[in-house]
Amino acid sequence: MPEYRRIYTPGASYFFTLNLQDRSSRLLTDHIDLLRSAFRQTKTRHPFNIDALVVLHEHLHALITLPEGDADYSTRWRLIKTWFSRHLPDNAKPATRRKFDEADIWQRRFWARLIIDESDYRNHVNYIHINPVKHGLVSRVADWPYSSFHRYVANGVLPLDWACGVMEIGAGER
Repeated sequence: MPEYRRIYTPGASYFFTLNLQDRSSRLLTDHIDLLRSAFRQTKTRHPFNIDALVVLHEHLHALITLPEGDADYSTRWRLIKTWFSRHLPDNAKPATRRKFDEADIWQRRFWARLIIDESDYRNHVNYIHINPVKHGLVSRVADWPYSSFHRYVANGVLPLDWACGVMEIGAGER
């Protein structure tokens, strides 16, 4: 059995990728309000900052920063995945499953990477925002509704036409 090693640095920023079991599913975008509720519910008990986020049909990418003295991102993801899975309507749950917890909907593990500096942080924010274009879901970043990109535009950090014509971003899963 493989041994998974994770880096737990209190107060750090991390990049994550979480996937559904069924990679052809549209569950996350079809039930985006439930996913948002799962994040809100988890943040009330275990605070963290969502620095950047994109939700695609069957996976999501997030860059989060944990509070000082706290390195427990695993609990946060477990709670988000479990809350989302348990609150899905019955007709959205896999017909072949008997119990409906996170393992029935989500892949068991997630991809995590410690952000090491400002350049790494910026590259991962860019990777998150360009992801819907990379997957061919839209031709412009601004056209994907389930992204923190819109917050970056509203706050004047990025222009609405950011990354038009650009596809190569030096971050993400390697």
